[in-house]
Amino acid sequence: MLYLLDANTLINAKDQYYSFDIVPEYWEWLVFQGSQHNIKIPSEIYSEINGANQNKRDRDELAHWSRREEVKAHLLLEGEVDAVLVNQVIIEGYLPDPSEADLVKMGRDPFLIAYGLQDRDKVTIVTTEASKPSKKGANRHIPDICNHFGIHSCNTFQMIRTLGFSTNWQASR
Repeated sequence: MLYLLDANTLINAKDQYYSFDIVPEYWEWLVFQGSQHNIKIPSEIYSEINGANQNKRDRDELAHWSRREEVKAHLLLEGEVDAVLVNQVIIEGYLPDPSEADLVKMGRDPFLIAYGLQDRDKVTIVTTEASKPSKKGANRHIPDICNHFGIHSCNTFQMIRTLGFSTNWQASR
């Protein structure tokens, strides 16, 4: 199973439970899992975390980490998403005629979901968003869109449990 990460999985990990100074092993483990083709970050999602839209002096640790050569080499998903599938996700998953404001609200999520749609049986979308079926239109959450299309989704903790992360993961290799 290939796990595709939503930007919020990395942002929340950095900010809340796996900060670089407290659990550096987590970030090393992500790169290792990327080298094993278990975890990848689509380029559209990568652009949300790499600091390209930030002033150089304001780039945070996540942006610096994501720009490291080994991170890009091992975690960045190769290939491009099918634009037809992105459009299908927007129209069938969110709303048929989105405004510019709707598209901004959706962000890069339709791209992430479209990658999952390309190979439903082999891809799981990882997000910190929880299912909220009552949300409609551009406010829909990733797990609900994934469910609509029959794509596997999970949260960060489900992924790391399945892939066996621990702070001594290198000792068990």
